[in-house]
Amino acid sequence: MKRNQHAKDIASRFRELVEQAGHSLPKEHYAELALLIEAGIDTALIEALERTAKRLDKLAKDIRHSNDFFD
Repeated sequence: MKRNQHAKDIASRFRELVEQAGHSLPKEHYAELALLIEAGIDTALIEALERTAKRLDKLAKDIRHSNDFFD
């Protein structure tokens, strides 16, 4: 699922919960909430990619080190 749509879906569900509780917020707040959620998703994704890149870098170094013993 695309991050943008996922963020909108979460904000929409939150809006449903707010309205079920008998409250309301301006429409603009839900749009801003969706942007904040999307930013959070992006941050989590970038952090996960960075961890993966570090693991790959370590693996490459380990492979190079192992290769030194076979040359």
